[in-house]
Amino acid sequence: MTVRIATWNINSVTARLPKLLEWLESAKPDVLCLQELKCAADAFPYEEVRALGYETEAHGTGRWNGVAIVSRIGFEDVVRDLPEQPGYLADDAMLPVIEPRAIAATCGPVRVWSVYVPNGREVGHAHFRYKLDWLTTLRDSVRADAAGERPFAVLGDFNVAPTDEDVYDLADFVGATHVTPLERAALAELREAGLADVMPRPLKYDRPYTYWDYRQLAFPKNRGMRIDLVYGNPAFQGAVTDAYVDREARKGKGTSDHTPVVVDLDL
Repeated sequence: MTVRIATWNINSVTARLPKLLEWLESAKPDVLCLQELKCAADAFPYEEVRALGYETEAHGTGRWNGVAIVSRIGFEDVVRDLPEQPGYLADDAMLPVIEPRAIAATCGPVRVWSVYVPNGREVGHAHFRYKLDWLTTLRDSVRADAAGERPFAVLGDFNVAPTDEDVYDLADFVGATHVTPLERAALAELREAGLADVMPRPLKYDRPYTYWDYRQLAFPKNRGMRIDLVYGNPAFQGAVTDAYVDREARKGKGTSDHTPVVVDLDL
C-alpha cells in the first residue's frame, strides 16, 4: 500500500482555498496536515474539500492559529490539543489561553499529529518561553506513539530551523528566534523521544527550504528557511520511499508563504 502524507502551513485556509483545492487535485495526498487555518473549526470549507473525496477534522477558534487533518483514508482516535498543553498568558490577559495548535488522528495505517508550534516572537519574550514549554509538552505527548510499532509522525510548522544549513544566511538571524540553541535543543529532545527528521529533497536549488517571506523578493532570490518538518518514528522512517518540498506551490499570486512537504510511504 502506498500512502502519501503531506504538511502545509496554509496561512489562511479561506484566502488560499483555490490553491488548496488545486493542490489536492494535482498532488493527491492521502493525508494532509494543515496549519495556520486562521478560521474557526465551523468555518472550515468542509464541503469544498469533501467534493474532492476528502474528509476533514479541524481545530480552530477564530482569526489566529488553527490546525487540521484532511484525509481520504479515514479517521480514528482524533485528539485535539496536546495532553497537558500549556497556554499562553498575554500581557493584558488574566488567564492563559490554550491555543488550537495541535490535532492528531489515525488515518489508515498511519497515526499523525499536525502541529503549529508557537513562533516565539523575540528571544526573552514571554512567547519565547511559551514556545519552549510547548515543545517540551509535545515531546512528552508523543513519546508513547513514537515508541510503538505503528508508523507515526509529527508534521507541521515547527518555527525552528534545525541546523545552520536550514536558513539562507545565518548572519541575518543573529539574535533572532528560530535558530537559537534553546529552540534547537528542544528539537533534539523531540528526536531523543524516538523520532527522526525526514529530510526532503528540493525540487530546485540545493536546500529544501519550506518558507520564504513575502517581502524583499525572498522567494525568487531563494532566501528561505526549512521550518516545516516531518518527524517520524522508525516504522515511519523505514517506509519512506520519497520526500520532497513542493516548491511549485509557492509560485504565483495568492499563495501561502510556506509550501507543502510531501512524504511517500510503502506500507
